Amino acid sequence: MDDKTARGNRLGLLLVGLTLIILSALAIARGAGAFPQAVAPARSPLVDGSVRQPFATYNPWLWWVIAAAGIVLALFGLRWLLAQGRRNRLGGMRLESGPAGVTEVDTGSVTDAAAAEAGTHPAIINATADMIGTNAHPAVRMKVVVAEDAPMSAVREQLGGVVIPHMRQALETERMPAVARVSLEDAPRRPRTVA
Repeated sequence: MDDKTARGNRLGLLLVGLTLIILSALAIARGAGAFPQAVAPARSPLVDGSVRQPFATYNPWLWWVIAAAGIVLALFGLRWLLAQGRRNRLGGMRLESGPAGVTEVDTGSVTDAAAAEAGTHPAIINATADMIGTNAHPAVRMKVVVAEDAPMSAVREQLGGVVIPHMRQALETERMPAVARVSLEDAPRRPRTVA
């Protein structure tokens, strides 16, 4: 999930939360008799004649309007669900463009090479990488599985001192923000050899 999707989620949840808080506060206030009896009697049902009247008057097409509003809300919900899984993964990068031609690189091969290079360190059990962002502002996200007894300084040196500089060099960019999620596991046991 990218930053834009996360901001949209926070805004949507804030609006839904505020709406529910306001509606529940109004219902509690009405039930407690905070409103004058002429406006909203506390003992009268919420769905009274004034609410039922439009349904009786506009019976044939009011239900179609409600159904259309429900479909629109369902489509918004579906769009929201699809946005949760969307990633701004960068598939390819254009390194150079000119009269002689265009130079493009598949970022999948670069991230595969970076993950393989990270995995050459003895402390790193497994590594994967993804390029995200845009051509102008590429970034890398890595997932690294490290042996529990490994020093984190060695892992940080492998990623920050070897892997990321090689990616910057391959993509011909001066700056490439990187985020590495590190998880710890037991070191794999070495098989015994019997002579």
